[in-house]
Amino acid sequence: MTAIGVLADTAIRNMITSGVISAQSVVTDAQVQPASLDLRLGTVAYRVRASFLAGHGRTVSERIAEFEMHRVDLTQGAVLEKGCVYVVPLMESLALPAGITAVANAKSSTGRLDLLTRTITDGGVEFDRIPQGYCGPLYAEICPRSFSVLVRPGMRLNQIRFRDGQAILTDTELAALNAQEPLVSGQAVISEGLGFSVDLSPASGDLVGYRAKPHTSVIDLDRIGHYAAADFWEEVRTREGRIILDPGAFYILVSREAVTIPPDYAAEMAPYLAMVGEFRVHYAGFFDPGFGHGAAGGQGSRGVLEVRCHEAPFVLEDGQIVGRLVYEHMQTRPERLYGSGIASNYQGQGLKLSKHFKV
Repeated sequence: MTAIGVLADTAIRNMITSGVISAQSVVTDAQVQPASLDLRLGTVAYRVRASFLAGHGRTVSERIAEFEMHRVDLTQGAVLEKGCVYVVPLMESLALPAGITAVANAKSSTGRLDLLTRTITDGGVEFDRIPQGYCGPLYAEICPRSFSVLVRPGMRLNQIRFRDGQAILTDTELAALNAQEPLVSGQAVISEGLGFSVDLSPASGDLVGYRAKPHTSVIDLDRIGHYAAADFWEEVRTREGRIILDPGAFYILVSREAVTIPPDYAAEMAPYLAMVGEFRVHYAGFFDPGFGHGAAGGQGSRGVLEVRCHEAPFVLEDGQIVGRLVYEHMQTRPERLYGSGIASNYQGQGLKLSKHFKV
């Protein structure tokens, strides 16, 4: 009997070979991550009036025809403007067999730019969730919220993870795993996942985060380590162990805890409880097997928090729990772990902006 769990890189390559995953141009090995596949932008972006889901019995192309304002040719590069909503057909398509579901998410660098990116499908009634048996194209809905961005075909803004059955660890299983192999520095707070808190009292200095500036130039997503942080971000400093979040502002903060993902597990960041405050911690990106783990050259890596406040100013205090990591079993151990030989950008990270900014 096949084990349940998140499909690893070997299984993803087999899905490409068998045609479960197909593409307009050959899927590259660089797209295959330890427990996910990077998805690539196609050649055109449709500027639409509003975000939408296709809905039962409807295709995305039908809804684009209904809401399209104009289309943008991406072949020579084009700017997606802040505050606008675009739908971009992706190069990859799926023909999922029975029992295999998929979930998509923005990549870490995408989230750190406040670039809201969600996957939609024909007949879809949820963002980023793809049911078993789905056969059809994939689309990215992209809404730049803090910065306008220059994109080109083939860029990888989101990624997809495949599951055979449900293999989320219960709190009891998570506690047992933590007792066997500590998953977090300090005391583990386990409640529907592994809780993590915000660090607003750093060990040295008073820099606790960054706030996106409201009026900046365009970011070319192909330029790595190119931009001066001060041109796009205001430093957030405090010696009081708290900050006040402004409604509508976007912040990059960091978790107090360093976390690890053992090689036989994967994790996904999820919001905590709406009742803890009128703010949202974005959950851009998956945590791959080996993140922060010694087997992949890590010694614990802290989670970068992408925070947006809603409705009213809100006091965020050091040590306040703001999110949780939901752990899942891998179906098999990946051939390559996060950080080991796959040019991972955020192994061993602390407070860190996206890879586009100079260190």
